[in-house]
Parts: sequence; structure tokens; C-alpha cells
Amino acid sequence: MVRPTHAHIDLHSLTFNYRRIREYLGARAEASPTAPRIIAVIKANAYGHGAVRVARALESVETGPAGGLMLACADIEEGIQLREAGVCAPILVFGALSVSNLDGVIVHGLTPTVSSPEAARALQATAARHGQQLHVHLKVDTGMNRFGFRYDNIRRTVPVALEDRNLIIDAVYTQFATAENIDHPLFDLQRQRFEIALETLRGMGLDEFTSHAANSSALLRDRRTWYDAVRPGLLLYGVMPTPIDTALSVRPVLSLRSRIVAVKGMRVGETAGYATQFSAGRASRVAVIPAGYADGLDLRLAGTASVLVRGQRASIVAVSMDSTTVDVSDVDVSPGDDVVVIGSQGDDRIDACEVARWIGTVPHEILCRTGTRIERIYNSEFL
Repeated sequence: MVRPTHAHIDLHSLTFNYRRIREYLGARAEASPTAPRIIAVIKANAYGHGAVRVARALESVETGPAGGLMLACADIEEGIQLREAGVCAPILVFGALSVSNLDGVIVHGLTPTVSSPEAARALQATAARHGQQLHVHLKVDTGMNRFGFRYDNIRRTVPVALEDRNLIIDAVYTQFATAENIDHPLFDLQRQRFEIALETLRGMGLDEFTSHAANSSALLRDRRTWYDAVRPGLLLYGVMPTPIDTALSVRPVLSLRSRIVAVKGMRVGETAGYATQFSAGRASRVAVIPAGYADGLDLRLAGTASVLVRGQRASIVAVSMDSTTVDVSDVDVSPGDDVVVIGSQGDDRIDACEVARWIGTVPHEILCRTGTRIERIYNSEFL
């Protein structure tokens, strides 16, 4: 039995988006004989969409067991989950691995990231213990100050990853900190630092490797960041991350829907919700939706956000752990009516970007916070 609150995941829109990104890259790769490869980011349960189902759908787009597709996840455990579900495409593991159990990298054929001397030593020891060479990507920190070898300290720190024959560096990459902020100077500064780092590595004898840097926003902003591969996340899921005039069009993949389970009246001055989140300034009617902050609906939505019911917007007035209360004083509703939290109804639409603006966050968080007890309903033939 399906709970009244559920997420619809349109995998046909997902594969449409993947093809559109691939076409966009191909049409604009004038200076290169081949378009950049796509590294599809499906970490954090594919931004809440379901990593296994998303991976299988993306694999279906490419020919052969892996095609030109590469997937990216956050940690070894995410990669193992995909492998155990039968996913065959190459899988890049982003996370820091110096304190992880690394045997899973070898056993499940994952591609780890080397982001520190400690991680290099740990991976070398694991590869030697298994008697195998391990293909890895090397991460350069150009200004994010999170993971990666510092761009200005490469000659001192990277040799540990270059000297051992057990590690084969297939690619070098970096992460932009301000790709979504068009006016911030750090974006171009990081690109310049990355270029210098690549030249430094070549001068140290690392000759045959590819490079990648662009997330969804960078992909749209600046073709110079494409290099040999790009790493779309939000774009795959149909969210346009940056207000840029672009020929690329994508379709939203996730919609979050519920039903009204109760409707009641409130007199002037009465309050609703814990800590009296809402006080009725007039005789009002409120409706209750069976989803709350345990399902990913942020407390800050109260007083700022709306849902769609009967094609009209109804303001959210209170958010609890398991339920949300909306003001339906101006909408004729009944228990059982469909409610849209994210998605379309009638002529209106609420998307993840709008929800993010309401509470001052990013759309990535809105999608990823879709709770585990919300059932995902997939409307496609993908297994």
C-alpha cells in the first residue's frame, strides 16, 4: 500500500536529459575531435531519485556493457550498492579514502580518488596486498579547501602517488566552489590554477591522463572547463542550476506529491503548529498533509512557501515531524485532494529551485532531503 506522500521519478525524463546533455556537448565541441565524456553524478542516492534505478536507466542509453558512461558516487559503500545491483559502468568514488576499508575498491572494481598522500599510501598498500594495479583519479584542490592535493604544493605532495607502480592515474580533476555565482572571481581563478596544476603534473612525468572539472553550472557557464569529461548532477535531474541563457533544455525528473487528510476551521486568533507557528488573522480553513520534516520538508517552509492544490497555491503555515498544515481559506478543498509539493498542477509549477529560494538554500539539498520513508514510484520500464 502506497503512503499518501510519494515521489514520482520519471526515468524517461532522466534519459532525455542525458541525451540532451550529450548532444549539447557534441554540438559545441568545435575545437575538439570528440565531445567530453559524461560522468553522471549519482551520489546521495542520485540526489534522492534512487541510485540503482537511475544507474540502470543511464546504462540503457549507452551501447555495450558500459558505453561511454561513467558514474560517480560519494563513497565506497555507495559504489558497492550499485555493483551488487548489477550496475556495470565504471564508477568513480569521490570521497576521501584514507580511513576507509579499501578492499571493496578492488573486489567491486571501483575507481577511487587519490586526494592526499595518506590516501595514496593506503591505496598502494591495498593494491599490493591484492596483487593488482589500481586505476585511480587524482584530485587537485584549487580553492575549495576540502579534498585534494593543493595546487601550489603538488611537487612536494604528489610524488607519493606517482612513484608506486600499483597506482595508475587515469585522470586528474578539481571541484569549483563558486560555479553557481556568475560574478565571483574565484571561478576563473580556480580554472587558471587547475591549468597550472595540469602542466606541473606533466612536467613531473605524468603524461597520459584525462582531466575533468565542470559540474552542471560550470558546464553551462564556460566551455573552457569541459576538458575531457564533465560531471553533471542537477542537469541530469532536470534542474537548471544557473540563470544562464542556454540552448540546453531539460525536464524535471522528480515530483513530490501528497493528499489532504484533514480540513478544519480556525477562529481569529487561534494558532496552529508547535510553538504557535501560525496565528489566524481571520476566520480560516487549514488542511493537513501527511508529510513533515521527517520526510524532508524544512521547518523554514512555514510562512514562506506554498503547495499546489486544485491548481492554486496554498501557503504553508506549519511544519511538524510527520505533517504539514496549509492555509486553504481561499481554496475549496476536501480530504483526498491531490497536493503537489514539487511539480506541476494545472497551469502552475513549483520546482526545486523555487523551494530552495524560499528557505535560502540550494536545490541540491531540496532533492537530497526527500525522506527514506517516501516511496519512489517509477513510471518507466527500467528495472
